[in-house]
Amino acid sequence: MEYQRILVDTSIFIDYFRKKNKQNTQLYILRKKGYEFVTSSICYFEYMSGSKNEAFDLVLFNNIEVVNFDKEQAHIASQIFRDLKRRNKIIEFRDILISASAIALDIPLATLNKRHFERIEDLTLLEI
Repeated sequence: MEYQRILVDTSIFIDYFRKKNKQNTQLYILRKKGYEFVTSSICYFEYMSGSKNEAFDLVLFNNIEVVNFDKEQAHIASQIFRDLKRRNKIIEFRDILISASAIALDIPLATLNKRHFERIEDLTLLEI
């Protein structure tokens, strides 16, 4: 497999920290496959909002690029929102913002929550 960047969704981080056997988590498996992890500031916010071990979590995120949400991503998110609203398939706004980050970076999104993200036409989901 070639070296590839992926945007890691909050669900992947939560799965990793909830399971005792880390080798059975997608975060561990994806790292072993050689993916380079990137996450959005929105995912960082979501995860850290529920963190019970902030010191440990900060170490993890020191080793993962956290991409700030910017004007380009906001523009893409507004287009996604309008499209979903027009098709009556609206999803949680944070998922729209995370999708916009992956689209702007032109990288696949790794998530355990495919049901919502599949509604976004220009988003590439990593097959897990």
